[in-house]
Amino acid sequence: MFSQEPIEWPDEVEVLIDQLESEAPERDLSREERAVMDIYETVPILQSEDCLHEFWQSGIEHQRIINSFELIGSTIVVDAMNASRWCGTRSEHRNDYTETEADHLATIEEELEAGMDELIDLLMDFIEEEMD
Repeated sequence: MFSQEPIEWPDEVEVLIDQLESEAPERDLSREERAVMDIYETVPILQSEDCLHEFWQSGIEHQRIINSFELIGSTIVVDAMNASRWCGTRSEHRNDYTETEADHLATIEEELEAGMDELIDLLMDFIEEEMD
């Protein structure tokens, strides 16, 4: 389960998200713009109490989200998501996991924390290189 402080996005990201949210109903977002939105919208799920379990139990487009993290170069997050795919076939409730499953998921989520630590820098670099 996630134990880090929630990510606080830089103002530049918040402004871009506001802009994209206002433009999305009027036009199709580019792949790069969609990736930024996907990451911004998925981070709260990954930082929730149920973390990767909640991600796999949610109704979001899992592969598109994984591809978005991959697009910005967040390989640690992608690896953690891929390693936890099995959560999507488990019970809705995380407390139904066996001890072995719970321990395995906790190990994956520890690795995920390292990926979350680098996420702001990766996203800022991506925005600067791909969207300016």
